[in-house]
Amino acid sequence: MTDRACLAGITVGDGLDVAVVGALNVSPESFYRGSVATCADDLLRAAEAMAVAGAAFIDVGAVSTAPHLATRIEEAEEADRLGWAVDLLVARVGVPVSADTSRCRPARAALDAGARIINDVTGLAGDADMARELGPRADVGVILMASEGGARGGGDPIAVVTSVLAQALAVARAAGIDASRIVVDPGIGFFRNQGMAWQDWDCAVLARLSALRDLGRPVCIGVSRKSFIGAVAGEDDPGRRLPGSLAATAAAVLSGAQLVRTHDVADTVQAVKVAEAIRRAGEQS
Repeated sequence: MTDRACLAGITVGDGLDVAVVGALNVSPESFYRGSVATCADDLLRAAEAMAVAGAAFIDVGAVSTAPHLATRIEEAEEADRLGWAVDLLVARVGVPVSADTSRCRPARAALDAGARIINDVTGLAGDADMARELGPRADVGVILMASEGGARGGGDPIAVVTSVLAQALAVARAAGIDASRIVVDPGIGFFRNQGMAWQDWDCAVLARLSALRDLGRPVCIGVSRKSFIGAVAGEDDPGRRLPGSLAATAAAVLSGAQLVRTHDVADTVQAVKVAEAIRRAGEQS
């Protein structure tokens, strides 16, 4: 069976070009300040530039989800931020908009404002109402990320991630979310308490990303400027991690990633095209 999914009218998966997603934030707390735009003009300018550079859609977040930062805000504030940002982008940017949230109230605000994809970093485990909200919305795409909360400590990294994602898919199925609108994400940067250095964990998952094909869903990867790159390369400043981000992106594409989320769309599109060409040459040989 061909593993494909439809996200807001965009089909991703086997036999198709790798899609690139632009990541923007309206949360000043976010770990990478270069992704933050808190006024309308800046947000629109950044989103429009990403669309022109080749972003399939724009993923906007209103609260930092970085597990190593204490940046939680109230759900009502996240909903207000997210609803405002999505409403602005949907009206002006010529690509679909995704909402990066794990809470139901902000998700509902984003969907009511026109978002057509929900990117849940907890894999539906963070808010019991999320799956029930998304189940009846047959036109909404879903990105399910592996959440450390559903993992037992220790174990083979890719096996743990696969098990967690299988659980998330089961929750989605029970809620009536059809698999044809689901993409999975292994949660690079989010597994911090597994009995090994987090950068080693992330590298191990990326090296064996193709194993996630057993889940039967396209794979999304988000490595952009993350802390494992800083740990490996010795670079504390996220603003200086673009080279490492592109290297990790290329490795992920070679390992089977079919959707790539990034803060740097133009550079990533080029890296993805080259990595894809190499991957396809290998498949044909």
